[in-house]
Amino acid sequence: MTVDHLNELLLICSLVLLIAVAAVRLSSRSGLPSLLIYLGIGIAIGQDGIGGVVFDNAELTQLLGYAALVVILAEGGLGTKWKEIKPALPRAALLSTLGVAVSVGVTAAGAHYLAGLEWRQALLIGAVVSSTDAAAVFSVLRSVPLPARLTGILEAESGFNDAPVVILVVAFSAAGPFEHWYVLLWHIALELAIGAAIGIAIGWLGAYGMRHVALPASGLYPIAVMAIAVSAYAAGALAHGSGFLAVYLAAMILGNAKLPHAPATRGFAEGLGWIGQIGMFVLLGLLVTPHKMLDDVAPALVIGLILTIVARPTSVFASLLPFRMPWREKALLSWAGLRGAVPIVLATIPMVSDVPDSERVFNIVFVLVVVYTLIQGPTLPWLARRLRIGASGAAGETADLGIESAPLERLRGHLLSTSIGPGSRMHGVEVGELRMPAGAAVTLIVRDGTSFVPAPTTVLRRGDELLVVATDPVRDAAENRLQAVSQGGKLAGWLGTGGAGGARPSPPAGGQGPKRQSGTVLRRPGAPRDRPPKGRGRR
Repeated sequence: MTVDHLNELLLICSLVLLIAVAAVRLSSRSGLPSLLIYLGIGIAIGQDGIGGVVFDNAELTQLLGYAALVVILAEGGLGTKWKEIKPALPRAALLSTLGVAVSVGVTAAGAHYLAGLEWRQALLIGAVVSSTDAAAVFSVLRSVPLPARLTGILEAESGFNDAPVVILVVAFSAAGPFEHWYVLLWHIALELAIGAAIGIAIGWLGAYGMRHVALPASGLYPIAVMAIAVSAYAAGALAHGSGFLAVYLAAMILGNAKLPHAPATRGFAEGLGWIGQIGMFVLLGLLVTPHKMLDDVAPALVIGLILTIVARPTSVFASLLPFRMPWREKALLSWAGLRGAVPIVLATIPMVSDVPDSERVFNIVFVLVVVYTLIQGPTLPWLARRLRIGASGAAGETADLGIESAPLERLRGHLLSTSIGPGSRMHGVEVGELRMPAGAAVTLIVRDGTSFVPAPTTVLRRGDELLVVATDPVRDAAENRLQAVSQGGKLAGWLGTGGAGGARPSPPAGGQGPKRQSGTVLRRPGAPRDRPPKGRGRR
């Protein structure tokens, strides 16, 4: 490759990225997962499109797809909140194991008896499409405010089920006769155990090191965190374990470890995740040859119908049978199992392994993913409304308080940037009624683009941005207190809504704090309420 070729390649790649970024706006308005637009870009510049680029390297696609999946899983793990996912772990674990097995069996049987595929092809397709895709699911769920328990289940399932599915696809693609089912189950259990152990160990050690090592530049923290997460994948894979499970668990531990510069780390990981998605989808679109898919459209529609109407609901209801969940929530979980890049990438494994008719397997999976994502994605908000499922109560209110933290290393403190959302019960609460723990104080409020220093009697409003300074020992207590007030209002703590309800307030600078009785600020008779400067007051 010459310098001129490099310049042309950089120009093409940058234009594709810009088009893909602009397409996110379209996907967010239409409710369509962005993967469809990225696949369309790849097809448009492919050999059947306007670009005429000929690309048929399945092995390179698989390698780059694996690399992109590692980054996407790392980004998903960093953004996973342990408090939300912890109650969903038992359900997600069963969906990722028993649910996958049920889905593979039902889909493979339908593909064999109704679509006329041989058993090996049917099992491969059943295994490939049994994995849900986090990127596809949550690009749609942004417009559907579901309860935290459902989003936690969907998020954990999409992060966990990649590992057993990859093992199944590799096993079905191997040459020679299949092993006994109990041997295959033992291999799956062993690989999952090894991957989980390595992921937890590397995640814990990485979090410990990041908290105790001061790097010379803040920009190094996101790089170090992503390097730790990727090393978990590599170590897990080299140990013959599940690298995908290892990277997800390691990233989840790092994301919940209160690391320095956590917002910058999440932003950096999110950017890498977008690049991984765009590159992977465009490459998959280049690999496909649309005119060769015409004969595989009908089998893909039949198998997709079996998967969507029979296999996925059966796996959900069977896996969640031990748990008491309303049938409406199970129905929504059945419809929300969207497929995305993961099944298409996994469909390249049989092609690389030279499985007979593997190209047909890839074409069927490609058509199935595109068609049924196009159907399921836009209809998911409608179904949630019809089933009367939406975020309400504490889950929805707490989610309307955004808190970001930045460390003050030399001062041994933290800056907490807090945004009061529309559903937060912090609206109408006075600053003094927050009862922040000693060592934490609200130092600045930004309202309608204007900043001012609040008084203890300043009333908070929706849309306010608060800057809270907290010392290292009370940093977690201060964040918990803000979350508790956002959920339970000024009486949080006394009404069992959590937080440091009886915490002694930190005195304002320059004097003693106001006396309190039952959480209310007492004023001198006739004393006026403190107000922000003119033009910055309450509306």
